[in-house]
Amino acid sequence: MKREPHADALGELHAASQAQPNIALIKYWGKRDAALNLPVVGSISITLESLWTRTEVRFVPGQKQDRVSLNGRSDEAESKRVTACLDLLRQRAAVDYGADVASRNNFPTAAGLASSASGFAALVHAGTQALGLDLSEAEQSVLARRCSGSAARSIFGGYVEWAHGQRVDGTDSVARPLLAADAWPLRVAVAITSTAAKQVGSSEGMRRTAQTSPFQSAWIDTQEADLATARRAILARDFEALALISEHSCLKMHALAMAAQPGLLYWNGATIECMHRVRALRQQGLPVFFTVDAGPQLKAVCEPSAIERVKAALKDVPGVLDVLDTGLGAGARSISASTLEA
Repeated sequence: MKREPHADALGELHAASQAQPNIALIKYWGKRDAALNLPVVGSISITLESLWTRTEVRFVPGQKQDRVSLNGRSDEAESKRVTACLDLLRQRAAVDYGADVASRNNFPTAAGLASSASGFAALVHAGTQALGLDLSEAEQSVLARRCSGSAARSIFGGYVEWAHGQRVDGTDSVARPLLAADAWPLRVAVAITSTAAKQVGSSEGMRRTAQTSPFQSAWIDTQEADLATARRAILARDFEALALISEHSCLKMHALAMAAQPGLLYWNGATIECMHRVRALRQQGLPVFFTVDAGPQLKAVCEPSAIERVKAALKDVPGVLDVLDTGLGAGARSISASTLEA
């Protein structure tokens, strides 16, 4: 279905949207279909509040090519991914207009902070609005997943579960909200230990792991139990249970990747020291746990009362460049031009 597109006086169709990155507590690592970005296991995440991607999409009648800028720069590889994503929307809307896309992040890009998740969730949402496509959040989640797997989760806010699905066409591999952000308002301290792009991207890392890691089958076989444990903990607001299963999933994912050939080492020395600091704080009775995605940045999830002590402890770790503080946030949404420029 279609509704009225967002057209200006020149006939260009445009909209702007914002989405936040999400951090997986029960990890997604591995694909059963790379072309459709279908995961081999399900996952559970939290959507962050203070980190964001803001994206403007403008479809221009008569324009043949897409023009893409990320943080004011053009990147050929990223532009190809954006065009592939826009092609899915253009097919739905039965248009062939080229688009101007301007996107920016307020956090490091391609460095283990889920910039692809927020970026493609914002792109799908803005493109949907610009073209006047009447798509539900679930339908947007499926399209976002096609563009970047974990972007399926950033369509939603708060606590989110992404099903791996069973269908060959992937239509049942969709994210859904588990719990609203304000229903259990945890906080996250993000220890930035590097701003460089990671040497091995997630897609290549997953492919290598699936082909060479001896732990791949165990990873798949134990995931449903981990998901069930985390789901119960979230719905019961059981912090201790969520802490134990989240750290377990994180370390299991990295052990899986480290056992690939050649092994994938996404951590640096500061990452490991931050893990020790978080565990020491928890032994002292502070409600906090860590998780780390495919990158060197550590995320310490805690109760709001603990955030200042957690931040101070992480800032004290040699090699930590900065510590970001964020709550849990909303899903992808439309924004005004003034917000886009802020």
